[in-house]
Amino acid sequence: MGKLFGTDGVRGIVNKELTPELALQLGLSIGAFFGEGSKILVGRDVRRGREMLFKAVVSGLLSSGVKVYDAGLLPTPTLQYAIKHFNYDGGVMITASHNPPKYNGIKVMGPNGVEVSREQERKIEEIFFSEKWKRADIYNVVEEVPKQFGIIDSYINAILRHVDVEKIKSKRFRVLIDPANSVGALTSPKIAKKLGCKVYTINGHLDEDFPGREPEPTTETLRETAEVAKSLNVDVAVGHDGDADRAIFIDEKGRIHWGDRSAAIICKYFAEKGFKGKVVTAVSSSILIEEVLKPYGLEVVWTKVGSVDISHLMLKMGSEVLCGFEENGGFMYPPHIPVRDGGMTLALMLQVLADSGRKLSELFNELPHYFTLKTKIPMLKSEALKVVEKVAEYFKKERLIRIDGVKVLMKDAWVLVRPSGTEPILRIMAEAKDEEKLKEIVEIVKKIAEETVGKK
Repeated sequence: MGKLFGTDGVRGIVNKELTPELALQLGLSIGAFFGEGSKILVGRDVRRGREMLFKAVVSGLLSSGVKVYDAGLLPTPTLQYAIKHFNYDGGVMITASHNPPKYNGIKVMGPNGVEVSREQERKIEEIFFSEKWKRADIYNVVEEVPKQFGIIDSYINAILRHVDVEKIKSKRFRVLIDPANSVGALTSPKIAKKLGCKVYTINGHLDEDFPGREPEPTTETLRETAEVAKSLNVDVAVGHDGDADRAIFIDEKGRIHWGDRSAAIICKYFAEKGFKGKVVTAVSSSILIEEVLKPYGLEVVWTKVGSVDISHLMLKMGSEVLCGFEENGGFMYPPHIPVRDGGMTLALMLQVLADSGRKLSELFNELPHYFTLKTKIPMLKSEALKVVEKVAEYFKKERLIRIDGVKVLMKDAWVLVRPSGTEPILRIMAEAKDEEKLKEIVEIVKKIAEETVGKK
């Protein structure tokens, strides 16, 4: 059987890999999966091909006898909230999240708003490749695709219920929001405004070509935003990805902070407030989260890379969970919805600032400092798996996490070696409090890789 779903949905270059024919057949497969008569909410972000792919997916769903409702343009977490809040059986989002502009994609959500599990993805793939579609009787094919109104307002009001609105309003924060010319512009500025902030935006108009910056919020793509944040003297700036489920923060000094560091600040705030529960994150996150939370007795649960895996593990753990996150800026707060949500994350960070009465830079400065190094080596997945085993053998006396590749935890340092889920490469991520030790660890791994598969 072939494979359609990657780490996060089905993605490809529009009209090359992701064609209307494929979208139609995927719509038929999703329709067969949910069943005739199901109510499915479909939304999209601003990307090119959005209407073409939307109509193709909807055609497949309608042919299956599914009742389709149009959510319009909106962030992925907004659609996810609406699926659960308005009692839909599932949903589909047309988005390629952080990918470059020529890509688009299709995500499938269950009735709880969470993306379908890996097992359910395989069921949809099986229907797709075996063409086990279920065409509805012509009299059961619905002709209308009505709009679902009130989604964005309902979503924003839900976020506000999880924070102290009056406390945040009293601080009159200055906030810069960079939604990357996409759908975060429809929600985050409104959230900040309702929280009494003076709101500035950069790359705030909707544009499918992402003219301001690439849709992935990184230290490179947010460099200009950071300069603007500093010159405007804002209290906090935030950069979203194309579908606004990520939030990367910039402090008042114009410093860009990676997602596991901002997550550590929010988790520490929860701990200081007396919240109990486990924190779930992928093995790609920094061990600083353990260092920060250990004094409070909060346990960190490590899992595979991929927001789908984190969300489903949180669902499985239920009330044991406090929150979850990814190092790329995806923070998950289950009392709202157990998925990445850039708007909710912004509101939580404003709550932290309001309660602490301190500058964001001070909160980041209190965290343990690690030097970071990320690199990759081209190789087949079979070769990468051999390297993982050799690295595990070399570091066998250290603490090893074998969930996704191997993560080696040493005193004041760690290294993660894993095959990519989307490309034929070996990924190497490492951190250490000492820069020389960091270089030494990475060189050891590179040498093991060369000895295992030869120089590339």
